[in-house]
Amino acid sequence: MPERDELTIVRAQIARQVAHWTKAADQLRNLDDLASPGAWNALERYLGVAIRSRLTQSVERLRRQGAALRARLDAAESQIELRSVRQQQLAFRSGYLRTETVLDFYADAVNTRTSPKVAATLRACDSLALRSMSQLLDPLGKSVPAILTYIDKGLGASILKTGLRLWDGRTESPAAVIKIVRHALVKAPTSLIHETGHQVAHITGWNEELAAALERGLADSPGGIAALWSAWASEVAADCFAFVNTGYAAVAGLHDVLAGDDATVFRHVEGDPHPIGYIRILLGVEMCRRHYGEGPWDELAQAWVLQYPLEGAKGEVANLMRLSLPLLPRVVEIALASPMEAFGGRTLAEIVNPERVSPATLDKLEQRLGEALYTSSHWVWTEALRLVAITGLRIATAQERKEEIPKHREDWMLRLGGVLQAA
Repeated sequence: MPERDELTIVRAQIARQVAHWTKAADQLRNLDDLASPGAWNALERYLGVAIRSRLTQSVERLRRQGAALRARLDAAESQIELRSVRQQQLAFRSGYLRTETVLDFYADAVNTRTSPKVAATLRACDSLALRSMSQLLDPLGKSVPAILTYIDKGLGASILKTGLRLWDGRTESPAAVIKIVRHALVKAPTSLIHETGHQVAHITGWNEELAAALERGLADSPGGIAALWSAWASEVAADCFAFVNTGYAAVAGLHDVLAGDDATVFRHVEGDPHPIGYIRILLGVEMCRRHYGEGPWDELAQAWVLQYPLEGAKGEVANLMRLSLPLLPRVVEIALASPMEAFGGRTLAEIVNPERVSPATLDKLEQRLGEALYTSSHWVWTEALRLVAITGLRIATAQERKEEIPKHREDWMLRLGGVLQAA
C-alpha cells in the first residue's frame, strides 16, 4: 500500500478522535448543563460568580489545548508526526477527564440545593462557616475564603480546602467546599465548624506549630506518646476550633458520630491523623472541664468508659490509651492555652473565647431573649454561632424538649438562610 494511503488511513482515525474530544470539551462551556440555573441562583451571588469564573477558566484552558491539538494535526505530514499527535490526543483526553471531574464535583455540590428549603439550609451553613472562620482570621488580618456547603451521605463531614490544586492539576479550588452529611442537619451542625477549623489551621500554619508544641510538651511521656499526639495535631486543632465556637455541643455531636462498636471506637491505623475515637471523646470532655467545671459532659464520659471498657481494646491500643489518659489536661493546655505564632502570639481561647458558649452563658442568653432568639431575624443574624451551641446543648441535655428543639433549629436556620420572614 502506498505511503500516502497509510498516512490518510491513520490521519482519519486520529482526526476522528481529536474531533470527538475537542467537541466534548466545547460542550463543557455551558455550566447550566451541569447544574440547574435554579441551583446556581440558590448560591450567594459572590459565591456563584467565583465558582463559575474559576470553572470557566478551567474549561477555556482545556479548549485552548484542543485548538493547539487540532493545529498540530493539520500540520502533521509524516507517520512520526502523526504518532506524536496521537500521544498528544491521548494526553488531551486525560486532561478532559480530569477537567470533567472538577466540573462534576462542583456541579454535584451546587445541585444538592434541590429545593428552596434545602437551599436556605445550606446558605445558613455557608454563613455559619464564614462566621466561624472570621472570628479567628479577622483579628489576624487574614482573608476569609468563600464557602460552599453541600449535602451528601455518610457519617462524617469533610472539606476540600480553598486554594488546593484540583484534579486537572491547574485549577485551584475557588472556595472551601464542605460536605455536610444528612443526619447532621437533624441537629446542630457542629461538624461544619470542625471542618472550618481545618481550613483556618491550614491558612494560619497552626497544624505544624501545634504538632511541634505537642511533641515538645509531651516529650517526657513514655511509649512514643509525644510523636503519636503530634501526628494527631490537625484533628486536635479542628476539634479545639469546634469547641471554642460551639462548646459542649461539639463534644456531644462528635460523640454521636464516633459511638459505634468496639472495633470502631478503638480503631488505630498507623498514619491516620484522627485520634483513636475512645481518647478523642475524652479529650473533648477535658476541654469542657477546663473551661466550664462540672456538667453534663461528666455523665457522657462516665457512660463512654462504661460502654467501652479498655479491656475491649487490643493490647497495644489499650496501652496507648492508658498512657494518654493522664496527659489529656496537658494536651488541652497546649492546644487551647499556649500562645501560638499562628495566632500572633495569642492563644486560641483568647481570640475565640469558649466562655461565650458555656452552658451558663447560653442559659442567660435564652432567658434574656426568649423566643425572639429563634424567631427574630436580628438575633438569628447576630447570634448564629451561639444558636448552634445552644441547640446542640439542648439536644444533648433537654430530652423533655426533644420535639421543640428540632423545630427551633429548623426555623432559625431557614431564617438565617433567608426563607422565613422576620417575626
